[in-house]
Amino acid sequence: MTYAVALHLERGLVFAADTRTNAGFDNIAQYKKLQLWRKPGDRVMVMMSAGNLAIAQSVMSLLNEPLSNDEAEGPTLFNAANMFRAARVVGDAVREARNIDGAALAASNLGFNAQFIFGGQIKGEAPRLFQIYPEGNFIEATSDTPFLQIGEHKYGKPMLDRVARSDMRLGEAAKLILLSFDSTLRSNLSVGLPIDLVVYERDSLDVRQEMRISADDEYFRGLSSAWSDALRHAFSTIEEFKV
Repeated sequence: MTYAVALHLERGLVFAADTRTNAGFDNIAQYKKLQLWRKPGDRVMVMMSAGNLAIAQSVMSLLNEPLSNDEAEGPTLFNAANMFRAARVVGDAVREARNIDGAALAASNLGFNAQFIFGGQIKGEAPRLFQIYPEGNFIEATSDTPFLQIGEHKYGKPMLDRVARSDMRLGEAAKLILLSFDSTLRSNLSVGLPIDLVVYERDSLDVRQEMRISADDEYFRGLSSAWSDALRHAFSTIEEFKV
């Protein structure tokens, strides 16, 4: 399993995904689940995946293949007129992967299990953020619900529900996302470091901050420790239940 989350803000977008995959407690590996596409000055797109890794990699390949072919026909991520149309391209790739592998997966009682978060900005419109389902359809983040999550999201969701706002600063949003990861890492062994993080500033049409946060990252370790101390302090200052 995995955990991936993204925030849609007035100032831009923040994405983060872990890198752990497992097929049992004795078969754990690391794979990057965050894909970045960019044409500086024209468009930036980011996609993260959760679920069956083979399906996710197949979808990524279907999206990447026409980008390296100058004679490719039909819509691609690099010629889509807007982010809605780009999300449709991703949905079509999900459906194509389902047509190829869906029957075999169903016969093995595995099912077609993959979800994606896809977002970015194309010149001429504001940044947009989508969650794409295994059926290829999708929903879009709004100012009322500015975050999207896939994978093992239940441990990090309460914090996002309480704190996330569309008017947050980018650094503030990155801090919130990493705290959401800290809560998830403490409660679920199927999610693990390192974490891939992308911070996109609105209208920059390029990515200026992309990093991988490992177990020895000084900021993340300090963040985790400070959050634990803050929770203990808050707990100790709340009036006890009368018994």
